[in-house]
This record gives sequence, structure tokens and C-alpha cells, in this order.
Amino acid sequence: MHLINATGMQVGYTMATDPSARDHIVVAIKGTFAFPRHDGDVCEIAEEQQPLTTADEFCGAPAYSSVRYETDFALRKLRCDVLLNASAYAPEGHEATKVKVGIKIGRMMKVFDVIGDRMWMGGVFSRITSPVPFRVMPITYDRAFGGIDNLDSDEATPDAYAVNPVGRGWHRTRNRFRMSGAQAPNTEDPADPVRVPWGNYRPMSLGVVGRSWPQRYRHAGTYDRSWIDNVFPFLPADFNELYFQAAPEDQQIEYPRGGEEIILFNLVPEGRIRFRLPNIKMPVCFFHKDGSIKDQQGLLDTILIEPDRRRLILTWRASVALKRNVFEIPEAVVGQMSMTWWRARAVGKNYYRSLAELVQARCAEGRSR
Repeated sequence: MHLINATGMQVGYTMATDPSARDHIVVAIKGTFAFPRHDGDVCEIAEEQQPLTTADEFCGAPAYSSVRYETDFALRKLRCDVLLNASAYAPEGHEATKVKVGIKIGRMMKVFDVIGDRMWMGGVFSRITSPVPFRVMPITYDRAFGGIDNLDSDEATPDAYAVNPVGRGWHRTRNRFRMSGAQAPNTEDPADPVRVPWGNYRPMSLGVVGRSWPQRYRHAGTYDRSWIDNVFPFLPADFNELYFQAAPEDQQIEYPRGGEEIILFNLVPEGRIRFRLPNIKMPVCFFHKDGSIKDQQGLLDTILIEPDRRRLILTWRASVALKRNVFEIPEAVVGQMSMTWWRARAVGKNYYRSLAELVQARCAEGRSR
């Protein structure tokens, strides 16, 4: 498929299959925006645009660390993911042992504590050491409550905290005398602070939830013998598209309309910052081989905020179901094309944005002869 990009952003497409085994063409549009110079203003498109992510990128070793960027090519998202790759900043640049961080966008607000490095002291009554003061602390699931309890060297397959297997601080009671010096988590819910290593605490972070974690995997469907014998390699009938949501549930919102205010707390050196989402319409026009045209509006379904880099990354998505194969749709246009372009296309003529582009095309034709 020939993809015409009129957005000034990054655009790409792929094919995806739904649970009914029907193929879709999925177009993803990714725009990078800079934080505004003045507090409360709208973010403006950045000069440097980040490329589309074609495969998951991790903070460390793949599958053994948290995901920094998830692929941009999900079939669809039923809600908008709000994700952050961020750090906690102590107020006014002074050292602190605990910093409350948060984000607010519309009715969604999430607040939790970021705490300096601590260790468990093992024994009958396990306890946590006093936190080490810090000025800046990365916020990832690697530092949230969870992890693998591998303190018993004789254990061949140690258990993991399923809802966050890449975290730190979780251990079983059987290892209470082995855990002295083990890392404790750097984040916690202020309403339910971490007190014991074998507790059932919610891991507090702002990034991507792992695909294999139960928060997402419960939506992936049933992969049993019947699926192997009768459905493979297609998705099971009970696959739920909520699986495509990369953010934790408390960071999923309705599709934004544009202009929504975002407030960050202690996620930037200045402590508090406000800015607004740009209000951008994202038309996607699919041209079918039979001459018909299908117009769609791309849905803004992923908001990624990177305060350390002073940037906002937005992803829109549009898809169209296919009857047979990808050749049904030879061309698609993303963004607003001029009326001149549409007139040229209607009469079968080539469109050139400028005289220089026309001259360049003619020269290229001459060289090819």
C-alpha cells in the first residue's frame, strides 16, 4: 500500500488479525511535541519527530526488565493509554527521603510516593531500613514492589510476584532469615505503604504493564488443546481487545478531544508544570481498488509523556477491515491534502507541491530514459 503522509509526523501501517480471523490494515500516526515555553500553553509540534516503535523496547534485559516503549502497531485500543517515562524530583533541588509525585489529566489523577533506596532487614520481625536521601529518582516498574524471590540458592525455579515480576522487595515468609540486604521498593501507595516483604501490595509506576502480567494476560483468551487443534494460528474467540491497553487501568481515559490540561507534580525539576494537549484532527482516507473511498478520523489512543526530555508523544490509529487481502487498498492518505491535490487526482494528473518539485521530477524522468 502506498501511504501519503501530509501530517509532518511519522506514519506507518501494518496488517493485523482480529479474533474472527479477519485481516485489517492498521495505520499508526506518531507525533512528537515539545513542552510549551509558558506554563499552561498548548504543546507545539517538535522539530525532531520520534520514529514509530516496531518492537517492544525494554529498560534493561528483554523480559527481565520493564518496557520503556511498546510497539505502536496494536490493532486497536478501546481507551486512551496515558503513559510516562519519568523521574521523581525532590522539591527545590534539595535532597529528600520521600517525594509525592502525580499526574492529572481531565478526571484522571494518580498520586504515589517515591522513596529513597532502602533494604530489608531479615529475621522473625522483618523491617525496612531508613531511606537514603535523593534528588532525582527514576520511576519504573523495576523499582516498584515485586520481583523474583531468588534468595534460596537451592531452589531451581524461584517464585515471582506475578503482577510485577521485574520489581524489587517481594519475598516469601520462608526466606525471612535470608533477606537482610535485599532491596526494598522505591515506590508505594501512600494509602497502603509497604510494611512486610510478603505483602500483596499494588506496584506503583507510570509506564507500560507487561504483556504476560495478569493485569493484561487475563484478556488474552484461552489457549488450550481445543485452540491448538481447531483455531491455531488465529486468536481465540474469547480474546478481549483490552489486551492491547498498555497502561494500568487507572491510567486509561476516554479518547481525548484535544485541549485537555495535563498537570505534573514533582516530575520536573521546577516541581509543577501545566500544559495542554494539541487539538488536531487526523483524517485517514483509504482508497479501494474498486474506486470507492473510506474516510476515517484517527483516534488518539496513546499519550506518552517524557518530562525529562520535555516532550509529549501522541499516537493516533485508524484501521479498515479487508475482504480478501491487502491489495484491495492500494493507497491511503493521512492528514489534510490540498484541494489542488484532490483535483489532480480526480483527473489522473500528477500533483507537485512547487515548481522546484516539478523540475526535479522532470529531470529524474530525463535521466531514466
